[in-house]
Amino acid sequence: MRIKTARRKTKSPALKPSRLPLLLLTVLALFAAACTGTDDYADGDAAPVTTAPAVEVDAADDMADDDMADDDMADDGAMAPVTQGPGGEEAVPSSEISLSDDEIAQVQAGGYTAALLWHTAGAFTDAVSQGARDAFAELGIEVIAETNASFDAAQQANDVETVMAQNPDIIISLAIGPDAGAEAFRPAVDAGVQLVFLSNVPQGYVHGEDYVGIVTDDLAAMGITAANLLGEALGGEGEVGFIFHDAAYYVTNQRDQAFKSWIEINYPGIEIVAEQGLADPAAAEEIAAALLTRHPDLDGIYAPWSAGPADGVLAALRAAGASDVAVVTMDLDTNVSLDLVEGGNIVGIAADEAYNLGRTMALEGAYGLLGKAAPAFVVVPAIGVTADNIVDAYRQSLAAEPPKEVLDALGN
Repeated sequence: MRIKTARRKTKSPALKPSRLPLLLLTVLALFAAACTGTDDYADGDAAPVTTAPAVEVDAADDMADDDMADDDMADDGAMAPVTQGPGGEEAVPSSEISLSDDEIAQVQAGGYTAALLWHTAGAFTDAVSQGARDAFAELGIEVIAETNASFDAAQQANDVETVMAQNPDIIISLAIGPDAGAEAFRPAVDAGVQLVFLSNVPQGYVHGEDYVGIVTDDLAAMGITAANLLGEALGGEGEVGFIFHDAAYYVTNQRDQAFKSWIEINYPGIEIVAEQGLADPAAAEEIAAALLTRHPDLDGIYAPWSAGPADGVLAALRAAGASDVAVVTMDLDTNVSLDLVEGGNIVGIAADEAYNLGRTMALEGAYGLLGKAAPAFVVVPAIGVTADNIVDAYRQSLAAEPPKEVLDALGN
């Protein structure tokens, strides 16, 4: 049994804000409903179909910004991390993607169709898909196909070929690999299909010519949110282990680096005493166990995402009897959510607006149909999830209730 003095505060974390310069977002609880009010629109114009969420949850952009100056610098003058696209594109908030009343009517009259070609299945993909389906329904666009490639590039190429036989006007997808994706989606490009990608873009594809746009998380806000959750849980002091994704993938790389940078910028009393890359999620338990052996007084651990890495970290902590080590991670998942509400090692989760991702992608597909230029790189907000707001966070992020086990643990 491992026994040491706990340094973590018992109160729920009150998130310190980060004001990111480019993003107005309302944060990651992917559950945007169409904005139907008209008070903010002059001359009788209808409110646009939008990606603004209907449920408000504490988000990175909504956190108090007492510690940030107007120029987005921290107390010591260091710049806050900022999300960039895979090619260095400037991030544009999803709140800026909208259609006017006239544009909506034009799309509705077109008799257009769309296909959803996903990389995998699961709660996240289901939420993205539902957001897209809801937006397409509002626009009168029929969804004629939805596929799951199970992370198989060859299967995705086959899915594209099969769907192209139905002549869709829009395809939204996450390309599995930049090179394989470039070949897989070429028939759609050649046919003039409006392509909108989630996170990845195929190698060599040109924005505005081959595809409409990329939509993903506000990556820096995700990392900053995780850092604030851990920093507040530790009371601003302690020794932390940093497990990062050891692969060249801009999404996880930027999230991980933003976490590390924000800890170093805003929490001088917290020291990252160990860093370890993670290439195989199955190795997380072994890595965490080694961290505990080398640093028996560890107060906290950052895991790069929930399903796999955070599960392994929790297994190692339980095996060591290290119930006082605070853990933060990314993405809502049943295991980490249950540990959070039961008062286990998980002290917070940074989540994104998956539902809003789907809505935004659908709206960008309509941009393509209208010949309306879309930003190259659009991001949705991040949500800081604690036991206190987890029900609303699920509703906003995944447009769903938490799993039954989580609700039961909450006494609901």
